Amino acid sequence: MPALLPTPAPPRAGFSLTELLAVVAILGVVALIALPRAGDTRREGLRAACHVYRCEIEVQASLWLRAQGAWPAADLADVGADPAYFPEGLPLCPVDGTAYTIDGSGEVVGHDH
Repeated sequence: MPALLPTPAPPRAGFSLTELLAVVAILGVVALIALPRAGDTRREGLRAACHVYRCEIEVQASLWLRAQGAWPAADLADVGADPAYFPEGLPLCPVDGTAYTIDGSGEVVGHDH
């Protein structure tokens, strides 16, 4: 008489609760690692944009000096009103939303983010 082999178990229809909990826990750990880095990236982008705006303002102030013979007003009202220098208007600081100002040498004051 031949030996009876065990019959294979029928295939499972889904995942067990333990498997689902393990996947949710792993996804939670990944989210805890990734989310703070995404916030840092945004802040660094805003700081970089502020630096670009500062440089652009200083270049335009230098061009104003060359054309007009004097530095623009400290609040940049005169150079900001001329569309040849800022066609889209004076930029605001993307970090804190404040207006840029310059000192007597054409350098942007503050905004050292």
